[in-house]
Amino acid sequence: MIALKRIGLLGCGAIGTEIAKAIDSGKIPASLTHVFDFSKDRSKKLVDNLKNKPQITENVGLLAAAPLDLIVEAASQDAVRDNALTILQNKKDLMIMSVGALLDESIFDVILEGCQDFKKSIYLPSGAILGLDGIRSVKDELDSVTLVTTKNPRALKGAKFFETSDIDIDSITKPTTIYDGIAQEAVRLFPANINVAALLSLAGLGSERTKVRIVADPTTDRNTHEIIAQGKFGKFSIKVENVPSESNPKTSKLAILSAIECLRAICKQDIRIGT
Repeated sequence: MIALKRIGLLGCGAIGTEIAKAIDSGKIPASLTHVFDFSKDRSKKLVDNLKNKPQITENVGLLAAAPLDLIVEAASQDAVRDNALTILQNKKDLMIMSVGALLDESIFDVILEGCQDFKKSIYLPSGAILGLDGIRSVKDELDSVTLVTTKNPRALKGAKFFETSDIDIDSITKPTTIYDGIAQEAVRLFPANINVAALLSLAGLGSERTKVRIVADPTTDRNTHEIIAQGKFGKFSIKVENVPSESNPKTSKLAILSAIECLRAICKQDIRIGT
């Protein structure tokens, strides 16, 4: 009998909770043994709702040092910046949900070196978009990639972008483009909304050549992402209309399902479909 992988969870919010439930129910063939959240109340609430009770650690260092095979980050870009290397140094694989942190080249280089030095792996789920396999396949023949993201204003509210912008998100009454720029800047200004831009950048042309347009639409109840890619290979476009997570409108339900499937594939010995 193959031993189940031991999983640790960093972040017990909407995404972390759904991943924990998927492990607890057996959908993911693994064992959730340790969790940590910067809010002790969130950690306790999660553990109280699980049949199999993982241990709550006092800090990320203790989580990284615990007897685990893999840690799932579902907390924030700051959590990745501050703790990814420590996790790798403790000989743990790491699945990252807050992918925007990797568009900081200094962070990316440190984490990549950590993978090589400690012979561990980083996993990045596809999140709320489709087509990353295609982007990676034609990477060397790409000329341009554009991401158009459309969300209800309430899903964008609270982003860093509005700290310096004159746009009043509450006064928008029709579809309005509020940002038009590059992925590198977009993930900094909308850290909880646009991780898909980071994934697209890493798979394709990089963060300075991946264009991003963000539209606030008060008439929609979906989080929509459209990718337009063209180059020597030809052209393709993919549009995904996501239902927001019931517990967090900033997160698409597909992002959670993608994380669960990525972790299931890591933990299960079977046929893998796709590139």
